[in-house]
Parts: sequence; structure tokens; C-alpha cells
Amino acid sequence: MTMKKIVLLFTIIGIAIVTSCNNDDDDIGEVIPPRLLSDVEAENDSTIVAFLRNNTYNYEEFQNAEAGFDFKIRFSPLEGDNAEKDAIFDRTELITEIISVKSTDFGRDDGEEIAHKLYILVARQGVVNDSMPTIGDNSVLRYEGSLVDGTFFDASSNQPVVFNLSGLVRGFGNGMEYLQKGNGPIDNDDGTISYTEYGVGAFFIPSGLGYFASPPSGSIPAYESLIFTVDAFDYEPNTDTDGDGIPNFLEDVDGDGNLNFDDTDEDNAPNYIDADDDNDGTPTLEEISDANGDISIPYPDSDNDGTPDYLDSDS
Repeated sequence: MTMKKIVLLFTIIGIAIVTSCNNDDDDIGEVIPPRLLSDVEAENDSTIVAFLRNNTYNYEEFQNAEAGFDFKIRFSPLEGDNAEKDAIFDRTELITEIISVKSTDFGRDDGEEIAHKLYILVARQGVVNDSMPTIGDNSVLRYEGSLVDGTFFDASSNQPVVFNLSGLVRGFGNGMEYLQKGNGPIDNDDGTISYTEYGVGAFFIPSGLGYFASPPSGSIPAYESLIFTVDAFDYEPNTDTDGDGIPNFLEDVDGDGNLNFDDTDEDNAPNYIDADDDNDGTPTLEEISDANGDISIPYPDSDNDGTPDYLDSDS
């Protein structure tokens, strides 16, 4: 089964899950007064670090996997039988990435731009080398989401689902870039598919890289940090959502690793889902192609002003 067939097969499932995560209007809780991004970041990081220092996970099972092991990450407190185990915070497979977040991303006008720390636990890297997705790729995955206190709030089905990584909370998409895909898909006799040796990880996400003040339902409080455990099965390299000839990841005009605010023509459609990025009436694909219909690299810049034609409404 090809990646395109998988996308067609599971996109409907993925859309249903995204809808359930983002349109649960009946469960929205009380309105909380706005807080500064800087204050929330410091509080979130302290909460996440406390969890990482006071909990461990089943790393021995990943290191010495026995037949039948399900490769699920299981967190547990550093006490009792686990008292002598390593804290998650001290494991070498815990990676951190510093990501700058602007308050304007959340509709604020206070001018803040605050560095946020994303924590990524790579319990199993994945078997296919050099196969990490980019922030704009479609990815085949499975996930479970919880709050730092262990409260469960969402999960995909047991079968793989397909998401575009820019359509998820920012910390989730950034975390996926550290997990390699597995072998597969394998067609099973019961109509399902499976993968082997896929990447397994967990993302510890401060609210500035999550929902911040606007969670999708009352099951996630405002300004709350999130934990996702993830199985990274497969991905579609160079995903081009709008079919304009430019892979999504190259539509990150400002280079900040977030495609959702790159909107050259300010039509409320980010470039990666906009087939005419400068809104000049000529599709982007035409503006980057030669007379034979072949894409020209570098992209044409007719007036030599340093801005390629497909981003320049004056060209």
C-alpha cells in the first residue's frame, strides 16, 4: 500500500479526530483573564522539569525488548521499586529544543517574544535512517495525550492516522522531526495495516507551543502543559498540500519553523495551503515553471528585486 493510498484511507479518520479535538464547544470552561507569555512559560517549564525529575519510564524494556513487548512508553514515579531508576530528566535520550514564540501568534499586542523549551524523549529512534519528517509533511502516526498530572484528554485509534504536522499544535509538529519512520506499511489479513521498528517518543509541551489561553475543550485548562506519547510510522516527504510545486517546508518564508503565519498576500490562507501566494491572479505553479512546464530552480525573479515572482505581486 503506497503512502498516497494511506493518506486517502486515513485522512477522514484524521479529520474526525482533529474536529473532535478542536470543536468541543460544549465543554469550554470559564474564561480566564489573559496572562503574559513570559509568566506562563516560566511556570510551564518549572512544572515540566518537576515531572521529568520525579518520574521515570520503562527504558529497560526498550533496551532489552522481549517478544510481545508493545513498545509503549509508561511513566511512573521515582519511588518504591523505581527508586533506583534514572529520572527521565537524566536520560540521554531526552532532547531539548529552544523555540521562539511571539505573543502575536496568539492575538496579543504586548510585543513579547519568549524562548520556550520543548522536551523530546526518543525512546526508540526508528529504523529508517535519515527519514525524519519536516514540519510541513504528512505523517502517519498514533498518539495519546495527557496533562502533566496524568489526566488523559485524547488519543487516536489503534490504527494509524494521517496528520499534516503544521495542522497540529506547534510542539507536536516540532517533536515529530526527531523521530524516524519504521518499516511498512504491512497489509494484514483483517483489512488493517501495521508497521515495525517505528520511532517511539514523548513530547513535553509548554502551553506556548500548545493551546496557550485557548484550549479546544474543558478537558484541557488554559495555559496548561501537555504530554503526548507518539508512534511515528511513516511520512510523506516533500508534502505539497496546495499542489503549487513548492514543498510545504520551503513555504516557511521567515524560517521560524512555523508555517501557519507565512501568509505573503495576507488573505488568511498560509502559503502552504494557498495556490497563489501573492494573490496576483497567476497560480504559483505557473510562476515557478518554464515554457515546458518544468519547475525552474532557483525560482524566477523577473524584476531582479530579490523576491521570486511567486511572492511578488508586482512582477
